[in-house]
Amino acid sequence: MKMNKALLSLAFLLSLFGMVAAGETAQIKAGICSLYTLVSTVLTAVIFLLIVAAAVVYAGGQLLGAETRARATVWATSMFIGALIGVLIYVVVPYVLKAMAPNLSWGDVTC
Repeated sequence: MKMNKALLSLAFLLSLFGMVAAGETAQIKAGICSLYTLVSTVLTAVIFLLIVAAAVVYAGGQLLGAETRARATVWATSMFIGALIGVLIYVVVPYVLKAMAPNLSWGDVTC
């Protein structure tokens, strides 16, 4: 019974890939383009805000006592690492989108 479900799932996935390979990619191109635009726009703003917030928290923590200074340093470091992870995601997204639809060109993936 499980084998039949697995074969049915595999047949469904292959049919989806066949539709992509058949040349009906206009909607897929538009979807991938809008996804890339959304991710790049949102990530750019989030990265910028995280870096600015990290700087403000770090600077504010330096004005207060030792315990608060230590906590502010940890918070600022966490925010900065979050921004670096955002940059990593920003760099990797086009490659992931290209892997999702390998028959599309880089211009289609990155709009």
